[in-house]
Amino acid sequence: MNHPSASSPARAALLALFAALCLAALPSPALAGKGDRHHAKRHGHHAKHDSDRGKHRGHRGKGHEGRGHRHPGHPGRGKEVRVMTRNVYLGANLLPALAAKSLDEAVAANGQILREVTANDFPTRARGLAAEILAEKPDLVGLQEVALWRTAPPSLAPLQTGPSATAVRYDYLGELLAELNAGKGKGGKGKPQYEVVVVQQEFDLEAPADENGVAGDGVPALGIPDAEINGRLTMRDAILARRGAGVRTWNEAGAHFATTLPVEVLGNVLNVVRGWTATDAKVRGSHPFRFVNTHLEAFQPEVRAAQAGELVAPGGPATSGLPVVLLGDLNSDDDTVKEPERLAYEVLLGAGMASRSTGDPPSCCLASSLLAEGAGGSVADFDHQVDHVLTRDHDAVTLKRSAVTGLLPVDGFWSSDHAGVFSALRFAN
Repeated sequence: MNHPSASSPARAALLALFAALCLAALPSPALAGKGDRHHAKRHGHHAKHDSDRGKHRGHRGKGHEGRGHRHPGHPGRGKEVRVMTRNVYLGANLLPALAAKSLDEAVAANGQILREVTANDFPTRARGLAAEILAEKPDLVGLQEVALWRTAPPSLAPLQTGPSATAVRYDYLGELLAELNAGKGKGGKGKPQYEVVVVQQEFDLEAPADENGVAGDGVPALGIPDAEINGRLTMRDAILARRGAGVRTWNEAGAHFATTLPVEVLGNVLNVVRGWTATDAKVRGSHPFRFVNTHLEAFQPEVRAAQAGELVAPGGPATSGLPVVLLGDLNSDDDTVKEPERLAYEVLLGAGMASRSTGDPPSCCLASSLLAEGAGGSVADFDHQVDHVLTRDHDAVTLKRSAVTGLLPVDGFWSSDHAGVFSALRFAN
């Protein structure tokens, strides 16, 4: 006997949400390369912080000031500023949800997504990510895809009233901070080394899922008989600052791009939300500068190019009167991707931006959505460059050295489907 189906509007809304979530994960074919790689498995952002707390706070705050101590091995006053961009990977292949042709298929696909997030073991990956950051000691870190996964009992209500699940399963930001700050300081007393300067929430979606694969344990009356849980994915971008290293930040900000990717599924139009975070900063007496972190649209090159244009338009976050350092997952490059995937990078170059990072080796991306060693990914998959560090102030900001991190598994897992990009910059005083 067939179970009752959800109403047509509810079904359409659910499928639209699933499709939007997945389309946010997709690249264009030129960027994807082999087997529709980069982002085909996923979606493609200071009230005062007490310097002794090491806590992170939501959206934005009013000011962060490190103690400014000189540590052994630290560069001297005004000579070097260390920065890093790190896409941490949201943790799952979202394509099965996009391929769903019915509500039942969508519920099954969302269950597969939740299982994959679990299999990709962020607590282990966080140790690898933290090890990369602590090895390079960047003063400022731009993070992308800093997922927050939450759950709730199965329901279609969030499709009408908005996401509401509150039970945290994985808080990528909190877990990464815990690894970065564990056991540090004199005597291993846990003195924090990194704290959040600003967080920007991007898209936020919740839908029912059949995570356990057991038939009939959901809510038949709503047409989701196999969905025993709701899964909620909240995407965030963030900037971290290193404490105790002479790093001072102020003027923190974050916002969404006005240009978004519209997705129409079964008559429902949704917009994929992306954005940027930024702060003014000064490191060990360096010249003050503007630090901007972003994740540009993964799927549509024209939308991506328009977002790049917003960054460098008059009044945009990368047009400060201070020297500007812009970094992030730009989903674009000038020579390792094909047209039209070069458009966004060309927009930035046309606005006077110049590279301040290496592309050798490339930082993108594992072909497998499963990050366990032996699950299909290989270092040979990293064959194009989309993670960049740029500046528009060529004379004021020069490159001393740059490195790509995270190209090999740690504790049995790649830390992300991306590698990290680190640059040591010299600022003219």
